[in-house]
Amino acid sequence: MGANWSYNKNYPSMDDLRHKAKKKMPKFAFEYLDGGCNEDVNLHRNTSEIRELSLVPKYLAPYKSSSLKTELFGHEYDAPFGIAPVGLQGLMWPNAPEILAKAAFEHNIPFILSTVSTSSIERISELTEGRAWFQLYHPAKEEFRDDILKRAAAAHCPVLVLLCDVPTFGYRPRDIRNGLSMPPRLTMKNIAQVITHPHWAFQTLKHGQPNFATLKPYMPKNLGLGGLGGFMDQMFSGRLNDDRISRIRDQWKGKIVLKGVASEADTEKAIALGLDGIIVSNHGGRQLDAGESTIKPLTRIAEKYSGQIKIMMDSGMRSGPDVARTLASGAEFTFMGRSFMYGVGALGKKGGDHTISILKTQLQQVMEQICCERIEDLPAHLHKA
Repeated sequence: MGANWSYNKNYPSMDDLRHKAKKKMPKFAFEYLDGGCNEDVNLHRNTSEIRELSLVPKYLAPYKSSSLKTELFGHEYDAPFGIAPVGLQGLMWPNAPEILAKAAFEHNIPFILSTVSTSSIERISELTEGRAWFQLYHPAKEEFRDDILKRAAAAHCPVLVLLCDVPTFGYRPRDIRNGLSMPPRLTMKNIAQVITHPHWAFQTLKHGQPNFATLKPYMPKNLGLGGLGGFMDQMFSGRLNDDRISRIRDQWKGKIVLKGVASEADTEKAIALGLDGIIVSNHGGRQLDAGESTIKPLTRIAEKYSGQIKIMMDSGMRSGPDVARTLASGAEFTFMGRSFMYGVGALGKKGGDHTISILKTQLQQVMEQICCERIEDLPAHLHKA
């Protein structure tokens, strides 16, 4: 193969990492990461429908070598995938956002920090030399929105990601049973899970109790768990509209991407509002169990709007071949969330580097196997039914 990236040979697949993470993480933390909503129908459909697609090798075509390098918003990344925003990362594995941000920076791929993750905009910017993207959950109060945008600009975030697919929180039975609804409950069952997972417990003691680090300046002092749900309800108003997006577009000098797009209508609206890109996504199957998988609208959107706006996708990809299938279907870039969290849950501080290396190696192998030299040539290898 044309390139090799170092990874732990004991865990060569995402399934290996998932099984290891399940053993090392308390059940409430793993289920928060692993689950979808309602009956998990769309969670599983996301991946299964990607894997229904086939790629066509062209063995006798002229071929020299394959490159994963991909240009996006004026920066050349070393691979066509990045780390999607994930809330409460430090709850699932202590210090997870910092581990992943460092790994992304070292591998030259984008890392997106969520507003409700457990590291601050400023800390992640420091670790990535101002290269991390920032995902905004829209605050209910304009002064909070404006202050967060100023902080993200001061931290040199090149891309602002606006989240549009959480107008209401998904119905997640596991989280309700585990007490991870708002406000969270510290049950005897959860305490027992922590005691029986000493590595996770020790790392939590070392790095401190996870909190919404970016939101700290806006929280009332001495806010207890009982008041957290009320604060979150007051802090956010997840429903975006033309006016809110236009106001942000007027303020933000960098690139703006709309994440959570699942239809042609919302794609047209993003183009009309002057946004720079979209991420076709269904929040990893965590919001609408009755919706489509991501690959279906992605295919239609790419056919109709390619060249008018940058088209990206997350939700459902778990491997290098999944990334290749998605890029062949018209996505110009991809993001994954759970895969990287499985890596950190399994291997701690080495998990980010390991997971990125696996994905690069797998994708490189697919490119070389089908004799595809450039990422942008992958659509020519998609098998047409």
